[in-house]
Amino acid sequence: MSGSLSHLRVLDLSRILAGPWCAQLLGDLGAEIIKVERPGEGDDTRGWGPPFLTSAEGDDADAAYFLCANRNKKSVTIDFTRPEGQELVRRLVGECDVLVENFKVGGLKRYGLDYASLKAVNPGLIYCSITGFGQDGPYAARAGYDFLIQAMGGLMSITGRREGEPGAGPQKVGVALTDILTGLYGGVGILAALAHRDRTGEGQHIDLALLDVHVACLANQAMNFLVSGEAPAALGNAHPNIVPYQDFPTYDGHMVIAVGNDAQFRRLCVVLGRPTLADDDRYATNRARVDNRETLIPELFELTCSATTSEWVRRLETEGVPCGPINDLEGVFDDPQVKARGLRLDMPHTHAGTAPGVANPLRMSATPVEYRTAPPILSGDTEVVLNDLLGLEPAEIAALRSRGIV
Repeated sequence: MSGSLSHLRVLDLSRILAGPWCAQLLGDLGAEIIKVERPGEGDDTRGWGPPFLTSAEGDDADAAYFLCANRNKKSVTIDFTRPEGQELVRRLVGECDVLVENFKVGGLKRYGLDYASLKAVNPGLIYCSITGFGQDGPYAARAGYDFLIQAMGGLMSITGRREGEPGAGPQKVGVALTDILTGLYGGVGILAALAHRDRTGEGQHIDLALLDVHVACLANQAMNFLVSGEAPAALGNAHPNIVPYQDFPTYDGHMVIAVGNDAQFRRLCVVLGRPTLADDDRYATNRARVDNRETLIPELFELTCSATTSEWVRRLETEGVPCGPINDLEGVFDDPQVKARGLRLDMPHTHAGTAPGVANPLRMSATPVEYRTAPPILSGDTEVVLNDLLGLEPAEIAALRSRGIV
């Protein structure tokens, strides 16, 4: 392996999305990822379907949900609710650099697999705990799921149609975005902790909470509130700080226009056939357009309805006005830019022949991202890992398997 993290080994005790996404990122960058799962069941998301990947015989393999976050991993099944399984995990920890887990606060302590216990086994261990609300505070013991965090963290209050419009009301984002962002922050934190260990030899514990990540990623909307004292409201597809920056009707559908500065707005007005709009004091600057969006946007709607989406995209792109169609997922993966960037993957899969995937967006010139293996079948690597890392003989592994330990 030649990835930038090919010298590292990660023990992935996480499941669902945030933790697995974090570990997959490290695996894409070259780290060896050992995913520890429950014997006979595995990660819950293996069954979160349909749709399911199917074999050539038509049998269900794993759910598409599982496939999105578990490539470049080895699957080892261990029942660490039992003493023998706990000992196996501790021995694996001695061979690893990083551990990622997303159990409830204190959930692993009962098994002697918390940070304080495992630090004694491996002082250089980077131990990343992902929870809904963090290791302390009044909500620490609560379970946390992305949907719940989107509600409690304010994102749903600023997402959806404007108040008074048909269909208005709190709306979640269509992807578990808080989980994804938490996985990315986890990767950054782990890399920072590894840099510290390189200098000092010291491992550390990372306390990462979905709620913390979510609030941090409210970005300009959080600052809009903190500066003004006024809670932002949902604006549909409009932007609170930039106008025009939203969806617009066309002759055959809808498109997005994303004007980022006054020069772009002037070019937009020329293409739409109303250059005088850019000279109107109500619209000449972005600040003015934000103040007067209620009169400007209806005027623009009338103009954009006169041509098709493809015609507007062609004409606006020619003049350097950011715009684009509103694609469904079929349109996304059929887009020439998406194809040119190779964002769809097809990797060999033990049961299904091939498994589709989506490429990592990092493009690194010296240590490119690696797609070594498709998401693993449950327990597919148990014998190899226990033999290679811990020196267990086949007869020992068979005895553990017969007793349900692995």
